[in-house]
Amino acid sequence: MSRPFLKMNGLGNDFVVVEARSAPFEPSSAEVRAIADRASGVGCDQVISIEPSERADAFVRFWNSDGVEIDACGNGSRCVGMLLMQATGRDAAQFETRAGLLSAARADGGLVSIDMGEPGLSWEQIPLAEEMDTRGVELQIGPIDNPVLHTPGCVSMGNPHVVFFVPDAETAPVREAGSLIEHHPLFPEGVNVGFAEVQTRDRIRLKVWERGAGQTLACGTGACAALVAAHRRGLADRTAAVEMDGGEMVIEWREADNHVIMTGPASLDFAGKLP
Repeated sequence: MSRPFLKMNGLGNDFVVVEARSAPFEPSSAEVRAIADRASGVGCDQVISIEPSERADAFVRFWNSDGVEIDACGNGSRCVGMLLMQATGRDAAQFETRAGLLSAARADGGLVSIDMGEPGLSWEQIPLAEEMDTRGVELQIGPIDNPVLHTPGCVSMGNPHVVFFVPDAETAPVREAGSLIEHHPLFPEGVNVGFAEVQTRDRIRLKVWERGAGQTLACGTGACAALVAAHRRGLADRTAAVEMDGGEMVIEWREADNHVIMTGPASLDFAGKLP
């Protein structure tokens, strides 16, 4: 029997969303890759399933386009939050993920806010292969005496991120360095790689190479990680607009409870049925 799906996106970061609260959805890695294939499948950066939960509105699972299940996805969480709020008619929703319980709320202008919880800042939380100060880890790309990239910050947003600060995001070696660093031995679980240009204390230009998905138009957890990493280095305030290729979102790292709040758009592209 074919299964209905929704194609959604958050700033161009796109998803195939499957309702699995009435019938289980247990795709193999090969099936996820087939769905995500842009030539022969539906085409997406991640596949998402919405499953039953005993303590929230739903339990949500995420798979990257390479078929590997991941713990968290920021833009995908906004899309799911929008669906759950539309279904209940409420202005808020809660859902479980492998990274923990997330809360969604309606924001002004038809936007959706997600409380992403506290960032992980210790080397064990990222995780790193060895103990380091995650404000600036010992990692560089290029010649020892004149590296192209060096001393990035590391943050976990339920998934691992490394953030390099660059003078110009448009000329950053996203594909070349991203694919190299994603599987660097320092990151035993792989890593999402951000290239952040801090333009002002409240504006960051960001490009992200996503673990298991490659370069995408936007990355919600990557935007959160960039703001946290920049603030820890004294480069940005606690709230900033983060501009990516797909558009921009506002990230706030609240001082009161240490939670990171991500606010941005979520949209429905079309509905279909999986073969």
